[in-house]
Amino acid sequence: MITLALDTCLSACSAAVLRDGEVLSCQVEVMARGHQERLADLVSEALEDAGISFGDLDRIAVTVGPGSFTGLRVGLAFAKGLGSALGLPVVGIGTLEAVGAPFAGTPGLIAVVLEARRGQVYFQAFERGQPLTAPAGLDIDAAGALLIELSKTAVVTLVGSGTGHVSGLTPQAKVFPVDLVDPAFVARLAAARTPTPPRPLYLRAPDAKLPGGIDP
Repeated sequence: MITLALDTCLSACSAAVLRDGEVLSCQVEVMARGHQERLADLVSEALEDAGISFGDLDRIAVTVGPGSFTGLRVGLAFAKGLGSALGLPVVGIGTLEAVGAPFAGTPGLIAVVLEARRGQVYFQAFERGQPLTAPAGLDIDAAGALLIELSKTAVVTLVGSGTGHVSGLTPQAKVFPVDLVDPAFVARLAAARTPTPPRPLYLRAPDAKLPGGIDP
């Protein structure tokens, strides 16, 4: 199976091509804005680097959030459009799961904590790659309380851009303050899933407001 994976939810524009678990190409460009303008060319470059054409693809994977509202919409719309044009299944992968995936083999509790601003974080806990909690947008105090409860009997690894808010609560934890998704892991997760129509995962209202305070 050849899978093209995309991520535009956090602070990078990324694409990877995997064939039966082997990484043929992985392109990651750090950027806060400009995903929409860059994504199509980045995908083409990843396919060329892999020696793969669009017609060789079997599946498309894309992160669906939480993360930047604009970014996740860009990636999801591109993946859906490409999947429709090529007649391929599209698999959505949660950003929290994708960020935590490289640590799935680490013993104990893996808590993924992403910065959400406005006194909040995005939080999800895993053990050996399996979710212990649903993805959630929480106040920092609530996330800290949940982390303490979950970590009472476990070795803890904290992963993500929001770990600084809670790392003092588990001083023995290993901390990896990453703010990037490895698209190769998005592809690996998607290869094991039954395709279902991907939906954006919004865990809070957007920061942007229309005139009069109305959400876009």
